Amino acid sequence: MPTILIVEDEIPLAEGLRFNLELEGYQTRIVGDGEAALALLLAPGSDYDAVLLDVMLPGIDGFEVVSRLREATYFKPILLLTARNRPADILRGFEVGADDYLAKPFELSILLARLGGLLRRRQWLLDEQTRPKDPTTPPSHRVTFAGKTIDFSTLELLAHGESMRLTVMEADLLRYFLSHEGEAISRKTLLEAVWGLREDTDTRAIDNFIVRLRRYLEEDPTHPVHLLTVRGVGYRFVSKPVSQTNS
Repeated sequence: MPTILIVEDEIPLAEGLRFNLELEGYQTRIVGDGEAALALLLAPGSDYDAVLLDVMLPGIDGFEVVSRLREATYFKPILLLTARNRPADILRGFEVGADDYLAKPFELSILLARLGGLLRRRQWLLDEQTRPKDPTTPPSHRVTFAGKTIDFSTLELLAHGESMRLTVMEADLLRYFLSHEGEAISRKTLLEAVWGLREDTDTRAIDNFIVRLRRYLEEDPTHPVHLLTVRGVGYRFVSKPVSQTNS
């Protein structure tokens, strides 16, 4: 059964999560701050299957914990738990690499559903990586354009001779652009379609993701030819640019 690390400094909440998760058959461990979580998760032989991580922690906060884990190539599922449920905070969580975000107070059934979904998704990725490949059939989860390959089953981007790991949200954003190639897509549409945010959000938050994706995709990120800015609207994706002058 999966082992879950609970990172929460509110002891009653942490113990309540432990009790209910163990009733569902999970194994658990609790730590109360980000430094302890990093030490456990990045230790050799760490075998946690997922992390329930509070944002408001003593010392370094949950956002910083996620950021450091992703920088250290730790890609197990991370579900952020927080009372800070403004759209800007949710976007920040996704930006640093969290897989999901649940605002307090939450229903236990919702948490269990979200956690189960993350664990199933990870298992699907592992199964896909170990499944025998048929060399005669192009994989439907892989997209190639302009010498770059995006593998959505492993969340990897192959470009410039390098393999780069994508977060779930980066992959979802790229998938949306690919499925709407050539269309001018507003920032508001991206926030609603990819992140499910329909509140009054500073739509410029999406620009941080575009900057990062351009570093992955473009030969010269300052003069993009794939992820183009549409002034006054948002962005447009082009897999086969006609001219290097469009930006």
